[in-house]
Amino acid sequence: MKAVVCRAFGLPETLLIEENSPPIAKPDEVIINVFACGVNFPDLLIIQNKYQFKPGLPFSPGGEVSGVIEAVGKKVKHLKTGDRVVALCGWGGFAEQVVVKANRVFPMAQGMDFINGACTLYTYGTSYHALKDRAQLKSGETLLVLGAAGGVGLAAVELGKVMGATVIAAASSKEKLNTCKEKGADHLVNYSEEDLRARLKEITQEKGVDVIYDAVGGKLAEQALRSIAWKGRYLVVGFTTGEIPQFPANLPLLKGCSIMGVFWGSFAEREPQQSLQNLGELLSWMKSGKIKQHIHKVYSLEEAPQALEDLMNRKVIGKAVVKVRTWAEDVPAPKVDSVKERTADQIIAKPLKVKLADIKKYVGQSLAVTDWFLVTQEIINEFAHATQDNQWIHVDVERARIQMPGGKTIAHGYLTMSLAAKFFYELIEIEGATTAINYGLNKARFPVAVKSDSRIRMTGKIVNVEDMPNNGIKLFVECTIQIEGEEKPAYVGELLTALY
Repeated sequence: MKAVVCRAFGLPETLLIEENSPPIAKPDEVIINVFACGVNFPDLLIIQNKYQFKPGLPFSPGGEVSGVIEAVGKKVKHLKTGDRVVALCGWGGFAEQVVVKANRVFPMAQGMDFINGACTLYTYGTSYHALKDRAQLKSGETLLVLGAAGGVGLAAVELGKVMGATVIAAASSKEKLNTCKEKGADHLVNYSEEDLRARLKEITQEKGVDVIYDAVGGKLAEQALRSIAWKGRYLVVGFTTGEIPQFPANLPLLKGCSIMGVFWGSFAEREPQQSLQNLGELLSWMKSGKIKQHIHKVYSLEEAPQALEDLMNRKVIGKAVVKVRTWAEDVPAPKVDSVKERTADQIIAKPLKVKLADIKKYVGQSLAVTDWFLVTQEIINEFAHATQDNQWIHVDVERARIQMPGGKTIAHGYLTMSLAAKFFYELIEIEGATTAINYGLNKARFPVAVKSDSRIRMTGKIVNVEDMPNNGIKLFVECTIQIEGEEKPAYVGELLTALY
């Protein structure tokens, strides 16, 4: 297979194009035919031996890929040959094939093509973790993004707007700031021409900035920290300038602020369930069009060193992507033209979009099928803890391995049933509804138990609509939750939703 290879640590110009032997999957790994690979700042660090993770020489850089699964290890149950996926491989992505741990491989989102699939997880995953989990950004707060035109920076601009913040985008050129404006930035600061502190004081009317997102480092860091509001949060995301700032310790004391590290890769490994929830929310926003990746340029595999060179020289606005191979027409991004054309065999559905005032017209309308959802042992354990229902068949993995058919724990039936509410929002979008309350389930049947590490999805149908007091609408959706590989469903019932 063809691959970009690092044989000696150094700059992008030292990388080689070689023919290598194809990889072999271990029991918990998959082999992916790589179609595209994102270009990220860690790729630059890793070829210079400056990153936290240090692969042995020789290796291929490229930590974020999209493609199609070629083979799966014998322990992998939630993925199969032919699946369209995105993956966080760490390195190895600038090659025609890469082997990846199965827990770092995810089904590709609805309607996403290979180019966007290869450059979404790092940027949006990092920025959403930073803003949501670390800073706990609130609607109405002020967010400053340094290096706002880079991959993670633009993602932070977009997500800040979605989360209700007033966004100040700071970048080094008019061209970069124009892109930030297109992504929704409320205020623009050209820090190559303007005094950053003076502009922030003017924009915030001397209050200061609530949250600072810094993926740049260098001399701007202290200026930004001196402009932070009382109890503000400073997010240390990266150092694209190559200079790690040294803060005077009295600044956080005087400001009552917090300086927070953001290491998304470690977070995803240490808190996988929270990371998966974040990714689910991001995919939902992508489906609805609230966020969309800005592609700077698509490079060929042979041009991968040039892509890294452009990133190093700060020429890239948004994301650069390496197109590893030309894909055939038999693996296009799924297209869904209308609701009535969908079938239950489709893996990905497009939500039905209706107006609240017209919803009675849709009684009898089928809603197709949601994305697959993986029921992990962590989810089962958390449900057991929340409900204080710790039956051994749900939480005792070792005992289940000996006594249960198939050697796996099973999800509580109420857990399966509760996921109908999650799936509901993948099936239908209701314009004009300010509140949707999923408050009940009718006619529940559980034909087949859901084993841990099973993938499930839901089909739906609107079966009734009734008026409620205070101009509300009661919506009845017939739900069928399917298990991958099983003929009988896991759950059949009706979801009751109050709409206002």
